Amino acid sequence: MLVTGTLFLFIGHGFGTASAASPSFACDQVEAGSVEQLICQDEGLSALDRQLAEVYTAALKKASNEHPPMLKARQRGWIKGRDECWKSDDQQGCVQDLYQRRIAELQARYRLVPSTGPVFYACDNHPANAIVVTFFASQPPVLIAERGDQSSLMYRQPSASGAKYQGRNESFWEHQGQAMVTWGSAGAEMHCIEKQ
Repeated sequence: MLVTGTLFLFIGHGFGTASAASPSFACDQVEAGSVEQLICQDEGLSALDRQLAEVYTAALKKASNEHPPMLKARQRGWIKGRDECWKSDDQQGCVQDLYQRRIAELQARYRLVPSTGPVFYACDNHPANAIVVTFFASQPPVLIAERGDQSSLMYRQPSASGAKYQGRNESFWEHQGQAMVTWGSAGAEMHCIEKQ
């Protein structure tokens, strides 16, 4: 099982034994034509893999009291998703995007980079629609928005004005202390004002 072996190398051996140009895993064990081979052959992807190994190790330290322990299982799932990039027309771009997003996600979820907030927003004059947002200085920039007992990680998107973020089924578009927020796949857009 190549994925299991890679995960063992990724978690168990980390990045200390890898040379400066190689990823965090052993390249002599990868299958020809695999995403792992692409990473081994691309210096930029290898650098992202080493960076993710460092961020993952830091997140593991912070996740030691996590109940239930989810980080290792989610990382295995992420590796499986990364390895699906072989189906992409732009394999290098797919892998690069996934690495950048995973690094930013771990940095935010485990508070490994500086943050701004929390910032509180009142939405549609209804207490149940209040949103709490924390912005993180990751690359790409992300935020974590909380509404009730739900949270959403959102990535910064290009916009003509203000700051626009997009999550799986949520969006947050802020401009001068006001925000338009959509929560959930069928959610209506809410008008939110920053609380002072």
